[in-house]
Amino acid sequence: MKVQELVEKLELKVLSGEKGLDREIEGCYVSDLLSDVMGNAESGNIWITLQTHKNVMAVASLKELACVILVKGLTPNEDTINQSNEEEIPILQTSMETFEVAGKIYEMGV
Repeated sequence: MKVQELVEKLELKVLSGEKGLDREIEGCYVSDLLSDVMGNAESGNIWITLQTHKNVMAVASLKELACVILVKGLTPNEDTINQSNEEEIPILQTSMETFEVAGKIYEMGV
């Protein structure tokens, strides 16, 4: 599944990194600890988090993640958006809680 399909199926808002919407999704990782994501997320994963600072994009780029989903309607700061656009890694937004969006992604077979 591509990130664009995920956006459409879950009605996610694309905040930045639109050039990466054709990235292929290879699983999902849920964590708010950057060190945990660095140590355990795999290339192509969706990363579900509530973290909004620029270091999120550093980790997403390092791990070659497909996209980042911010929960609870959270919005990244300007530096994070700029880095997302440079790295072409989409930042997506949902008003859902982490548990709910993770469950929906699991039900989709990701």
